[in-house]
Amino acid sequence: MAELATIARPYAEALFAACGAEAKTVLGWLNELACVAAEPQLLQFADSPKATSDQVYGVISGVMKTALDVHAQNFLRTVIANNRLAFLPEIASQFRVLANAKSGTSDAVVYSAFPIDGAALAETAKVLEQRFGRKLNLTVELQPDLIGGIRVVLGDEVLDTSVKARLEQMKVALTA
Repeated sequence: MAELATIARPYAEALFAACGAEAKTVLGWLNELACVAAEPQLLQFADSPKATSDQVYGVISGVMKTALDVHAQNFLRTVIANNRLAFLPEIASQFRVLANAKSGTSDAVVYSAFPIDGAALAETAKVLEQRFGRKLNLTVELQPDLIGGIRVVLGDEVLDTSVKARLEQMKVALTA
């Protein structure tokens, strides 16, 4: 894991330094590249001695939903030429950390037993931002085994107000 981060860090930092104020745009295509690069079949194809860099680039750019601008094309060609395609998810993760640090925000995942509509998510975001003391980029993931309530994960901080957690607390209290 440390090697992965060590190799990915210079790419993320160089891309962040080069993008300037366009970090949000870069993060969009970088996340998409990371998703594509996480596919085992693509990595197997890229590692094949018969596959050229141009062929790998053609496959990746062909499956991208958004068109790559010149900076994205150059970045992708550099990553492919240096045989670092497998590191793209980590590069994207480290780039996101740099972009969040610059903008003063943090990523948080809200696990919920049920879908959360826009108004409820906005209200939840407002309360969580007050609780954690910073602006949050929320993503919602469904986790039906929570039964009800939400579980928020922000880095190494966890706020669990789910029914499942409360039942576990009651179980511990009754068996103690």
